[in-house]
Amino acid sequence: MPKLKQIPGIEQLWERTKGDSTICIAVLDGVVDQNHPCFTGANLTRLPTLVAGEASANGSMSAHGTHVTSIIFGQPGSPVEGIAPKCRGLIVPVFADERLKLSQLDLSRAIEQAINAGAHIINISGGQLTDFGEAESWLEKAVRLCNERNVLIVAAAGNDGCECLHVPAAMPTVLAVGAMNESGKPIDFSNWGETYQNQGILASGENILGAKPGGGTIQLSGTSFATPIVSGVAALLLSLQLQRGEKPNPQKVRTALLETAIPCSPTETDDTHRCLVGKLNIPGALQYLIGETVSEELETVLASGCGCGDTQASDALPNSEPQAVVETESTEVIPATPTPIPTLNSPSFPLSSTPRQVVMSNHASNYITASQAPSELADANLVYALGTLGYDFGTEARRDSFKQLMPGATIDNTAIPANPYDARQMVDYLADTLSEAKALIWTLNLELTPIYAIEPVGGFARDAYAVLQQLLTGQIYPEDNAEYVERVSIPGVLSGRSIKLFSGQVVPVIELYNIRGLYGWKVNNLVNAAINTVRATATDAQEDAIRRTLSSFLNRIYYDLRNLGTTSQDRALNFAATNAFQAASTFAQAVAEGMELDSITVEKSPFCRPDSDGWDVKLKFFDPENSRRAKRVYRFTIDVSDIIPVTLGDVRSWSTPY
Repeated sequence: MPKLKQIPGIEQLWERTKGDSTICIAVLDGVVDQNHPCFTGANLTRLPTLVAGEASANGSMSAHGTHVTSIIFGQPGSPVEGIAPKCRGLIVPVFADERLKLSQLDLSRAIEQAINAGAHIINISGGQLTDFGEAESWLEKAVRLCNERNVLIVAAAGNDGCECLHVPAAMPTVLAVGAMNESGKPIDFSNWGETYQNQGILASGENILGAKPGGGTIQLSGTSFATPIVSGVAALLLSLQLQRGEKPNPQKVRTALLETAIPCSPTETDDTHRCLVGKLNIPGALQYLIGETVSEELETVLASGCGCGDTQASDALPNSEPQAVVETESTEVIPATPTPIPTLNSPSFPLSSTPRQVVMSNHASNYITASQAPSELADANLVYALGTLGYDFGTEARRDSFKQLMPGATIDNTAIPANPYDARQMVDYLADTLSEAKALIWTLNLELTPIYAIEPVGGFARDAYAVLQQLLTGQIYPEDNAEYVERVSIPGVLSGRSIKLFSGQVVPVIELYNIRGLYGWKVNNLVNAAINTVRATATDAQEDAIRRTLSSFLNRIYYDLRNLGTTSQDRALNFAATNAFQAASTFAQAVAEGMELDSITVEKSPFCRPDSDGWDVKLKFFDPENSRRAKRVYRFTIDVSDIIPVTLGDVRSWSTPY
């Protein structure tokens, strides 16, 4: 029976370290059976996510998540000995047994949650088949945030057996992982898309021993199970950096794994692209990072190539139908469910007693599929998000109860029946019976996509419901109405709970404790109000220029830089939009000089008050008529340590050639 200890170089790496509790690996997968004997003594913390409940012995995603997690964190002497048993683990359930789909939005949410909880490495044994490795802006932003925070995402390349790409594996700065068999040959089902030739490596992915929910072990195959091997090795290398007095550097470890990967030669395989950059080379990575050689004998074995003889593995699964699920005996493809956002899907798979027939698939059209604690930050549960208001009923029964209680409407002397989906009728009904507002599920939406449920709580709950009703009323006015509301800001606290909408989508619940910061506005009205702050010193032409620039500033935050409002920098950015008065006065001088907005960035502020969380919002301007002219930077600092952010100090500005 193949065991993890047979991975070349792993025993020598274990002699140096079994991991360090300072190094944290987040596993974004199914629910994990943390009561399995292999986890006794493991340092694991489960974070609250949209997936609730405990692991099921018969659940496909519980089996997947438990198996993946055990490959990393299985304790020494237990039924499954993991790669990095002494490291700290974050269990972040994203796949549910009863709901096998996960949106890119919710995956992004989980990635940000893992970053905020202190993860150095994020293991994602899943992905979505794409044409060119493209992803939703949500996921792009989350992956970019990982790079900014020096957090490494290790993701499965996919099991479609084709020259194709999955996200997030194919996204920049991610380390993609393909699968090879016990002989070191690329397995036929492992993907080898073009992007993987620069950022992917192969690891053992055949008959990998792991834990199963309820006790016992099982061998499974797939890129899902090669991925945690690489995550575990990366964690050990980070532990070595820490042991040597260095600061853990996940991106440097990623570079070491890619630079030292062992390629297959043309004489060893018909298509060297299947090897991606190459195979996992633990001794080479060690030497790259710390300048030590494990052993000449081992190096000779590794340098001899992948051991590829016959290119057709005797135990490989047939792949004559590329659009079918490649795993198991079943060829069922889970159909796409209509939804406004791309989703992640995890097809079910039988836990066969014949290991060679159990291969996780990543493929289903328009879906990302599973490939086979308290936060450390003070603001991790705070939210300051922008969007539009909506409402939901949750169930047909709740919808019908509103229909029966709401009076009919009269339009042009014509009586029409009650329609709870008509926001005009709903706001009139709530104006007369505000207590009914609590029976609705209020939502914050971005581009018609609900991202949060809003729940007023505490002594000011009734006041908050009244404000929500007023904001919803403003949204249904014509755009030329002075009371029209185009955007709202929602400040609150993530409750750790989630709720299921009528569509089946599950969203987190934000608790509102008061009405401070609960604003609604129209972009043009906000611009007009901001212009008034600089009108005394601006000419008519300058006012027009400021109006255009400020509108561009706001719209870029609403659309180009849209976010979930959970990270510190996103909350600072969103507050900058609601505090447009300061923004207008900030760049009035630059606009008066004919300059235009170039970029908006948010950086951690080096100067802040004790126990605060300060961030610098920087606006850079350029002269469109003179490219040689120095750019102008304006910076204002925002403290986001409280539910309602606040600006600090005076606006600073300087010139820069870049």
